[in-house]
Amino acid sequence: MKIAFIGAGSVGFTRKLVRDLLKVEMFHDVEFALHDINEKNLDMVAQLLRRDIEANALPARVTQSLDRRAALEGARYVINCVRIGGLEAFRHDIEIPLKYGIDQCVGDTICAGGLMYAQRSIPQILDFCADIRDVAEQGAWFLNYANPMAMNTWAAIDHGGVKNTLGLCHGVQNGWRQIANALGAEKHSDVEIFCSGINHQTWYTDIRHQGRKITSDELIAAFEAHPEYSQTEKVRIDVLKRFGFYSTESNGHLSEYLPWYRKRPDEINRWIDTSEWINGETGGYLRVCSERRNWFEEDFPKFLAEAGKPLSEHTRSDEHCSHILEALEGGPIYRGHFNVKNGGVITNLPKDCIIESPGFVDEFGVNMVEGVTLPMGCAATCQASVDVQRMGMLAAVNGDLELLRLAMLHDPLVGAVCNPEEIWQMTDEMLVAQAEWLPQFAHEIDGAKDRLSRATVTTRNWTGAARKQTRSVSELREEKGGSVMTAEKVRATAQK
Repeated sequence: MKIAFIGAGSVGFTRKLVRDLLKVEMFHDVEFALHDINEKNLDMVAQLLRRDIEANALPARVTQSLDRRAALEGARYVINCVRIGGLEAFRHDIEIPLKYGIDQCVGDTICAGGLMYAQRSIPQILDFCADIRDVAEQGAWFLNYANPMAMNTWAAIDHGGVKNTLGLCHGVQNGWRQIANALGAEKHSDVEIFCSGINHQTWYTDIRHQGRKITSDELIAAFEAHPEYSQTEKVRIDVLKRFGFYSTESNGHLSEYLPWYRKRPDEINRWIDTSEWINGETGGYLRVCSERRNWFEEDFPKFLAEAGKPLSEHTRSDEHCSHILEALEGGPIYRGHFNVKNGGVITNLPKDCIIESPGFVDEFGVNMVEGVTLPMGCAATCQASVDVQRMGMLAAVNGDLELLRLAMLHDPLVGAVCNPEEIWQMTDEMLVAQAEWLPQFAHEIDGAKDRLSRATVTTRNWTGAARKQTRSVSELREEKGGSVMTAEKVRATAQK
């Protein structure tokens, strides 16, 4: 069996998934084929994995290649972890919208940043799918971990021709742990959940603790009494109060999917806690990624020295990947939350959209729990994002500037902040800045440049309502008096 990773240079994440798989006996004798365009990171990851495998005397093999088709040839499972354009493009996703007053925390799902991320990612996703169809094992599975999750998965299924495509995210698990903590449960598995919606806007519609259903009033009381969450999750608690249901995503994420919490600069700090970037800091994820961009290279000697520990010391994570593959290969049935084509699973969302909802995996495939009806407020919020995702996905597939503009115009936060002329100009500016990653828009770039030369909208030099100063890893080390980012802390931050 061959399991391929695209974007294997996602260092901590790739290694976690491989170690999870190696905890399962049926994967002790597989080939892990690693592909990335960053040769240095690819080689470092491969070295770590080989040392893990050799130290545990396993017959598994690690191969590495800058040639994607070579890595995918004969693969039964293909796992996608890429970020197209890297930090250079990501900076444009955050900083250009800020000039127009659009204050994002993460910017990788919808909003202006997420929509442009999709324009960069989807052409590459379609190329990945073409390679899978051509050279991978017949019926191969494409497991997408890359954001923007819904648009990438939607494009792969509708336009990539890979039927066995599954979108995977850990947002449901993270929120589940948070709910369990608020309720005082010893471990999150003591709390049972049913969570459904769309990626990053999934709703815990049924929560049970010790066999008893938890009411919204109980959950509100638990979160408001919690010493940390009462301060760091103000948006989520407010939505819980008004909707009656808790949402999966962090305070920073959720606040940028809605039109109400980040549209007035003088109000943003009312909802945002800056003790940690994910609570809503302006451009927080970009700042953290920039400060830590070289953490792996700097700490690699330490990681290599510590590699090769017995796998008995590794606790298999609740990332879906290893559990899904185990179930598909005839192991125990696995229940998780998966991003798939709706097709009527959620009755009050469009059949063509990508949903995230409970399902079961066995050797026959993924079997979703059907007949889910979301509460009306939750469905309305999801529907607004679905319409944006559909237009954004089709714009990326076809290089359609008009659809991209309309997606921007209808985005909840963008539309709450900007007027149409501002949105048109901002879209042009983002197209020109990211032209090298947007081959499908090559025919539009000269026109965008011309319009920008005659631009009438005045922008501003604004760093946002809650922005921390970017510092390098070396500066952080000096400030803290030594190593500031252990591997464990980096992974924990990335998981959040």
